[in-house]
Amino acid sequence: METKNHEISVIIPVYNSEKYLRQCLDSIVNQTFKDLEIICVNDGSTDSSLQILQEYASKDDRFVVINQENGGAGKARNTGLQSATGKYLSFLDSDDFFEPTMLQKAHEKIEKDNSDFVVYNSDQYVTEKNDYVSAVCGIRPTAIPPYMPFSYRRLTENIFKAFVGWAWDKLYRKSFVDEHKLYFQEQRTSNDMLFVFSALIVAKRISVIYEVLAHQRRDAEGSLSKTREKSWFCFYDALIALKDRIEKEGLYWELEKDFINYALHFTMWNYETLAEPTKSKLKEKLRTEWFDNLGITGKPEDYFYNSFEYHEYLDIVK
Repeated sequence: METKNHEISVIIPVYNSEKYLRQCLDSIVNQTFKDLEIICVNDGSTDSSLQILQEYASKDDRFVVINQENGGAGKARNTGLQSATGKYLSFLDSDDFFEPTMLQKAHEKIEKDNSDFVVYNSDQYVTEKNDYVSAVCGIRPTAIPPYMPFSYRRLTENIFKAFVGWAWDKLYRKSFVDEHKLYFQEQRTSNDMLFVFSALIVAKRISVIYEVLAHQRRDAEGSLSKTREKSWFCFYDALIALKDRIEKEGLYWELEKDFINYALHFTMWNYETLAEPTKSKLKEKLRTEWFDNLGITGKPEDYFYNSFEYHEYLDIVK
């Protein structure tokens, strides 16, 4: 029997998400845009997540359920990428969910503008209160030009802060992803930054939708963001991989200042949100190696866009 290629492939890495998984899956099943394949990669779950996926797949032939040993969200997304047949790619974490019109509006925009990818806004959802927090941070409007589509060269602020380095608030053209060999780092946290920012620097046509179309759960039990002490080095590995990609594309001479400023920003955020004794371990690494490897060491204060972050850096090295 001939396999039908769907217009959009939605890729969902799933790991022990039984409490939130139905809300996530329902938000895809109930999309107003129907021509989908829903690729769920069960990443070695030990709860009832697999049974829930199989239940949905038995009722909806758009579901593709893939089982793999636990390897993290990055590996699960790469597995989904290898199986995807859609013209476009959407990513969703299994504890988050979309507005019902998300894929329809993103599809209309990416088709109209013939974009490589389209970015839309998100907010935060608090489970216990069943309430939405207006923490719109996916797009920085002051960085975006007054026309679309555009490339990173038309952004008016640090290009790495125009959008957040998440994959789930964007719709990608699959031929663009394939052409530029974009992939997710197979590490515990910060595994989508390389994919997202590599796409940013190679894309010729980017579009945005300012409407909130995705909801990020901020208080999920077992969220990796609550246990980053276990993977405190992943942000550094992501930054180094991004630096390597920028150099490979021959763009470091142009993007060096933006990259170093973003590297300082992301480093300080990770440092300030870590608990001891991991925080001291990171401090020693930053002082002796990592600030230097990221190109931060030796730059004068006026090189940095944020003087507060610069003085935080000085406090560490002194």
